Amino acid sequence: MTPKDIKIKFPLWQYLNQPLFSPDTKLVWNPHRFALVWRLQMLERCWTKECDAKGPQQH
Repeated sequence: MTPKDIKIKFPLWQYLNQPLFSPDTKLVWNPHRFALVWRLQMLERCWTKECDAKGPQQH
């Protein structure tokens, strides 16, 4: 795979649908900053997911 095949595009829909008056999340006006934060959060979500690629685990 070449880098252009796996490049994540700008999350425009998520940027436009930010909660405006939420006390839990801070609104990010800068698109570059938003893309960075969004990618970091996506990476954290991927890390927390349980991987079942190895098949059923024996305990």
